[in-house]
Amino acid sequence: MKLGIIGVGHLAEALLKGLLRPGADGPGMAPERIILSPRGKGPALARACGCTLAADNAALVAGCDMVLLAVRPGDAAAALTGLPWRAGQTVLSACAGVPIAALESVAAPARIVRIMPIIAGQFGASPTLVHPMMPALAPVLDAWGSTIALDHEAQFEAATTSAAIFGWVQALIASSADWTSTRGVPEAQARQLLAETFQAAAIMVRRTDRPIADLLASIATPGGITQAGLAHLQNRQVEIAWQEACDLVLNRLTR
Repeated sequence: MKLGIIGVGHLAEALLKGLLRPGADGPGMAPERIILSPRGKGPALARACGCTLAADNAALVAGCDMVLLAVRPGDAAAALTGLPWRAGQTVLSACAGVPIAALESVAAPARIVRIMPIIAGQFGASPTLVHPMMPALAPVLDAWGSTIALDHEAQFEAATTSAAIFGWVQALIASSADWTSTRGVPEAQARQLLAETFQAAAIMVRRTDRPIADLLASIATPGGITQAGLAHLQNRQVEIAWQEACDLVLNRLTR
């Protein structure tokens, strides 16, 4: 299989690193099996990674079995128009808010699959949304981390808000680490401490079937420091503001 990448920007660069990264199951995808668009960061990444640089996007499509599309959502349909698509090809669209139907006519007879990875894919740590899932996609998706297959495209936009939440969590880590370092903890240790604290919370949620509310109740005991802080945040309606931000993102994805 050869994979082409159209839209070689920040996200595609991270995903390319994930594809080439040695993993538990092998040395990673061979760079010569990846063909990059000559636009954006394509030329520089081809030189740095040993990937093939296409003469143009038509040559890229002609030489690939699967194409990752990672352009801005408003440019998605135009980026696929006029290219030599053929039966048996798959387009992996990482364009947020762009439905399958918007791309099917311009890329026919290729099949459109929606994905939503995050830049943590470069470390094999992206929870990647996909619809519809097909076995042939596994080698690519597994290189980026875990795969979360959705049964219906109607679920995709609400789930895609997680890509924005990924950034908000980093902002919370930064704010918490800054507060900790201004109270005397060295900056490097504060950063490590808060990053690993958030990671530990995620591991607890991921590795148990207990309701999250039960997990929280077990550590937010009455009169304790966790409960006191949570009560303050609830009084400030932080949870409501957070969910309103999720609604804002969903509205932008569906407008």
